[in-house]
Amino acid sequence: MELDGVAESLKDKCIFITGSTGFLAKIFVEKVLRIQPDVKKVFLLVRAADTNSANRRLQDEVISKQLFDVLREKHREEFNSFFTEKVSPIAGDITIENLGIRDTDLRETLWNKIDIVMNVAATTNFYERYDVALNINVLGAKHVLEFAKKCPKLEMLLHVSTAYVAGVREGIILEKAFHMGETLKGGFDLDIEKELKLVEDKKRELYTDNNAEKDVQRSAMKELGLQRAKTFGWPNTYVFTKAMGEMLLGHLRGDLPLVILRPTIITSIYKEPLPGWIEGTRTIDSLIIGYVKGKLPCFFGDQELIMDVIPGDMVVNCMLFAITYHLNQRSQFIYHICSSTSNPVKYTTLERCGFKYFTENPRIGKNGEPIKTRRIPVFKKMYLFRAYMALRYWLPLEALHLVNVVLFQLFSEQYSMLSRKYKFVMRLVDLYEPYAYFRGCFDDINTEYLRMAMAKENSKDSKIFDFDTKNINWEDYLYDVHIPGVLKYVCK
Repeated sequence: MELDGVAESLKDKCIFITGSTGFLAKIFVEKVLRIQPDVKKVFLLVRAADTNSANRRLQDEVISKQLFDVLREKHREEFNSFFTEKVSPIAGDITIENLGIRDTDLRETLWNKIDIVMNVAATTNFYERYDVALNINVLGAKHVLEFAKKCPKLEMLLHVSTAYVAGVREGIILEKAFHMGETLKGGFDLDIEKELKLVEDKKRELYTDNNAEKDVQRSAMKELGLQRAKTFGWPNTYVFTKAMGEMLLGHLRGDLPLVILRPTIITSIYKEPLPGWIEGTRTIDSLIIGYVKGKLPCFFGDQELIMDVIPGDMVVNCMLFAITYHLNQRSQFIYHICSSTSNPVKYTTLERCGFKYFTENPRIGKNGEPIKTRRIPVFKKMYLFRAYMALRYWLPLEALHLVNVVLFQLFSEQYSMLSRKYKFVMRLVDLYEPYAYFRGCFDDINTEYLRMAMAKENSKDSKIFDFDTKNINWEDYLYDVHIPGVLKYVCK
């Protein structure tokens, strides 16, 4: 197909975005406004009770971020008026029909204006309550699709998922769509309606039990999510519900143009507008933060395995080109945006870069003296890690329990607190174990075709909208960009 360029294709378009206060959506909005100031309108669905609340969240959680400094410098005193003209917050909630937009006139106006819908909203918590995850990741996706179907001018629905909907597999994982009811155990016995009913029955059971405290109810819903995920072959509630969301979209889309983008572990911005900028804590960043705060005495995993990461700006560049390339193509397209095939990087590289960085830029202790950088022991075998945890934490905890019994519960409060912390840590260990030993490799042949198409059509776009991980020197990126970015924007 012939393209006039990504920026030109967005001219005079109205784009509707969910999850608009999140990391990816902010990068997307900034990029669109920077490369195409003649975009007609960007509508941001903001979880808020009313327009005033939505405006406050937009100001506090989007506009005020350093990410927009390049745009601020470009427009100077006109920045606020430019942003207000181009971006409109919409108060709503994807867990509710019509996306929680109560004003019928506003809904009609949006339906008649929108050209592109992007669903970036999600709860990414591995250990989320099952009811919450179903509402956001499954019903939320369905509500976005139903909303998009009411837009007569709609040219594209783009849905951001995760590559890890594939579960825990070994070998090459293809860019393949899910069929309705498909499970990772080889059957087709997953009934989403039954899952929703199961949750409602469980909630009714818990909430009618006057003896069940809120913490007990919350824990029960979290455990139910994990149990159901593992029943059908997924390792946690997050990827299980994201897979169900994909199923619904594929099953109900009709002839709607649909692109499902599956990133792997998203990291800080690689190039522009602000290298190293990041929000929230990604999987690998928890290692960096734990080390900086001195709360990571050891870790587990095979450091020789591939750490599949992708910078946030490359994900957004892929989103933009996929939208442009597939406008009005009434089919479904699946893309892995990843690095494990085209330019793999191992966990050893992260460890080496981290050790080098903190050796050359040592942390400073409370006494004002530099803290000597030491390598953290990593248990390659899980049974060794569990043995260490038992000797280092579980046995002392059991000893405290016996002392507590002998002394008539004198240390009951301390024991309860430490016991809760230990159980919480071991729950996190269970959740992250599949990824610490993940031996899958994500195929990205569809994404490679996109790269080739962009290079063929417009070499200028290949530079502005680069999403080819082969261009990344991982050691330079981790040492010069990502680790300093995590320290600056997450640890602060």
